[in-house]
Amino acid sequence: MVNSSHSLSQLALFLMLLLLCCCLSSSLVAAARPGFLLTRHRGRCTPQYWSTRREEWPKMVPQRSTVSKVFGSRAIERFRSDMTMLEAATRNDDVENAYARLLKESSAALLNSYARLGYPYKSWEVKTLLLQGLFSENDAAQQAQILKKANEACN
Repeated sequence: MVNSSHSLSQLALFLMLLLLCCCLSSSLVAAARPGFLLTRHRGRCTPQYWSTRREEWPKMVPQRSTVSKVFGSRAIERFRSDMTMLEAATRNDDVENAYARLLKESSAALLNSYARLGYPYKSWEVKTLLLQGLFSENDAAQQAQILKKANEACN
């Protein structure tokens, strides 16, 4: 009788541990694959983050600076001459427009280059990537993707 109750308690303990392992592994898998509603990246370096104004912008790039003053006169050819950096970061027409996507990601990248120690691009590199992207829609899409990856990987 003592043996069978000892075996039952061991079996119960084993089943509890098995259940705990299953729960932990399923939560780890769920964390690795976020659900549909949680897939939008809102890290501290994305255009969405900078557009919320939760953090003070670097003094080198005030929110009211125009895109043309920050990125140079070549930007006027593609974007409004009076568009501010804040407007560039808050754009929502970037899904189908590679140039808008490039400007949005470049704006965040430039802010990150000034505000985030260890950001992979210096400010002059971000400006150069934007200018290189202005040659064609394909170039704009490629440069935007490069900067988007850097912005999403940044903390």
